[in-house]
Amino acid sequence: MITLTINGQQHELDVPDQMPLLWALRDVARLTGTKFGCGIAQCGACTVHLDGEAVRSCVTPVSQAQDRDVTTIEGIADDAVGSRVQQAWLELGVAQCGYCQSGQIMGASALLKQTPSPSDAQIVEAMDGNLCRCGTYSRIRQAIHRAAEHGEESA
Repeated sequence: MITLTINGQQHELDVPDQMPLLWALRDVARLTGTKFGCGIAQCGACTVHLDGEAVRSCVTPVSQAQDRDVTTIEGIADDAVGSRVQQAWLELGVAQCGYCQSGQIMGASALLKQTPSPSDAQIVEAMDGNLCRCGTYSRIRQAIHRAAEHGEESA
């Protein structure tokens, strides 16, 4: 039995220690906003936060999440930065098919927590590995800048 704190709530999960966190979240905790993409940490669709840091849940054993705070797309709006990112996504109509967007939003939120006013180069570097088949990269970059600007206004 593993106890996880997911989006501020404790969950006891009867899963093997080495089960990927992705499957514990989706199949056991029933939080399906985190998506399966590649299974080898190359696409970013499965990105969640562990103690605020963006990680690929498809290759992270659930045991590594024990005694840490797990935040998924379902809980990111409760975070001021995450809420700003989601609002910018909506304002700029970033999503096209939407499949990768939960991972994109999680990656963008982690970036803005570490670098509140990133340059284009910092955004490209931080978001590298979050793949979007629809090619909405310019809107993603614009939304990150917009979320950063909204953060400056509220500071």
